[in-house]
Amino acid sequence: MNPAAILTQLGKQAEGSQSLPPVDQWHPEHCGEMDLVICRDGRWLHEGAPIGRARLVHLLSRVLRREADGSYCLVTPVEKMTIQVEDRPFLAVDCALVAETSPSSVVSGDHQAVWQLTTDQGDIVRLEGETCLELSETPEGEWLPEVVVRFGLAARLHRNLYYRLLETADIRGLDEGGQALGFMSGGRWQCLGHLSAAEADG
Repeated sequence: MNPAAILTQLGKQAEGSQSLPPVDQWHPEHCGEMDLVICRDGRWLHEGAPIGRARLVHLLSRVLRREADGSYCLVTPVEKMTIQVEDRPFLAVDCALVAETSPSSVVSGDHQAVWQLTTDQGDIVRLEGETCLELSETPEGEWLPEVVVRFGLAARLHRNLYYRLLETADIRGLDEGGQALGFMSGGRWQCLGHLSAAEADG
């Protein structure tokens, strides 16, 4: 099956702009693997060739989910196809800082900073509550931040955004030595990375 055939099965469900298809509620038969790879740089390859239609990639991303075993699948009401993901399926490519006042801080006038990330597929992720940056290992062996987006899918920070956030990052000492780089959002520490004691002293 090719990617366009999946969209034909879904019809208008894949086109809706207001809400995502309920792929977490679909439990079709597994129908094998599709020769489709999401590269670590955000490109989608079908049979080794880049999918040049941005709209097609966006619509496919709406029917993607991660399974309990860690695999990635494109899902429709009638079938499920496994695809390959080199690192994380999405990239966070932009951010915005929103200043909000919580009910408890109205009197004092204190504001709580909330950072909002945007992925390469247009998802908006607010770093608050249980949603926060976490460090994980990349295929190259680096430990870089990621954030959960939806249906078990995560976004890695794009390099440009990563360095942009590092420019204004705060520094915290670690109990075991070294330093943590990050910022506050939604009342929680958002870690961008760690420096060893030797790196911090250098």
